[in-house]
Amino acid sequence: MLRGHMRLPSSRLRLLCALYFVQGLPFGFQVNALPTYLRARGASLAAIGFLGLLASPWMAKALWAPLVDRYYSERIGRRKSWILPMQALLAGACVCASLAMNVGSLPLLLGCIFLMNLFAATQDIAVDGFAVDTLEPEELGLGNAAQVVGYKLGMMTGGGLLVWASAHIGWSGLFLAMAGLCLAVFAWVAAFREPPPKNTSVPTGTQRTWSEVRGEIVHALRMPGTGWLLLFVLTYKLGETMSDVIYKSFLIDSGYVPAQIGLLVGTWGIAASLIGSVAGGLLASRVPLLKAVAITGTLRLVPLAGRWLLAHSGVTGTNVIAVTLAEEFFGGALTTAMFAFMMSRVDPLIGATHYTLLASVETAGKGVAGFLGGWLADAHHGGWGYASVFMLGLVLSVGFLALLEPLRRSAPPAPTPAPAPQPSSG
Repeated sequence: MLRGHMRLPSSRLRLLCALYFVQGLPFGFQVNALPTYLRARGASLAAIGFLGLLASPWMAKALWAPLVDRYYSERIGRRKSWILPMQALLAGACVCASLAMNVGSLPLLLGCIFLMNLFAATQDIAVDGFAVDTLEPEELGLGNAAQVVGYKLGMMTGGGLLVWASAHIGWSGLFLAMAGLCLAVFAWVAAFREPPPKNTSVPTGTQRTWSEVRGEIVHALRMPGTGWLLLFVLTYKLGETMSDVIYKSFLIDSGYVPAQIGLLVGTWGIAASLIGSVAGGLLASRVPLLKAVAITGTLRLVPLAGRWLLAHSGVTGTNVIAVTLAEEFFGGALTTAMFAFMMSRVDPLIGATHYTLLASVETAGKGVAGFLGGWLADAHHGGWGYASVFMLGLVLSVGFLALLEPLRRSAPPAPTPAPAPQPSSG
């Protein structure tokens, strides 16, 4: 096996990318295509802000994550036991969404998107557990880059490329294409042999009792610095998401049409984010993980300030492109660095549950910010307007950096190497 800062085995890299790719398909449609679709038809900013509720399974998934650590088939594989059925259900929900488009039922469509998020979020628990089980400490940067890149490729496909293709295959065909991609990855996972966990302290061959799982969760939550860690994870995307959720509507109200926004944000923007995610993974593999978060979090302030300038001073084509691509690049780099840092603080005995708890806290912060961003910006209902909310997002992102020092002070000590065995006398 390759060691150090070199690449992961290619089969694992590709599999992590593929699993996150299908999880990104429905979310890409929800985040990049659905708000534009509704705004072009006259929906209010406040109503668009409520679309974040469709992603509530991502916020609540920690509630059932212990099931993924507790129950599985040893014959199928600890993580495959959950990944395979969730893949099949996700494909089924995509087929139902296709039918909803055929009959023109918006409530049915939104319900299908909610189910897609539910199945994808549950699959995510198992996939994150697989990453915790199999990634070496020095592989966390590149491993999380593989996952983030896969997810964003899925978002680019679901919210950009397939939306563009819908002009030829229709909205119904868009969701059928998603279902086909999910089934293709299902076949790949079914043929993949799941390796045993890298950490030898993770038991294999026997399933732990609920009492053991519960005790491990309580122990993880009582570790020194847990409060600072949860606050850090909760707030790292707070200001950025508050700005993101209204940015596409800002472009619509500034004269851009949905096709232009789909190309700029859903395609070029995701491409810039992919490059940033790889850059963040490379950075996280070469410097301490918390330092990588600090560097990328600081650089992210530049495009967030640029959004405020666009709203305050006026929009030009060149400035919109520069601000959009810079925000996607630095936001992607920060995401990879942060996810690698989160994974480094996970107890491998409950890898799926512990990481899912941190990821749910991160998603909750983004969900609250998305609702507040739309509500605060809706000037037609007494809101602040775009410029003020963009400035608030910038201020909150600066405030997040203030948490670096207490988190650094509360970091757990490095593990002490085991003493070398002494030769026997005799």
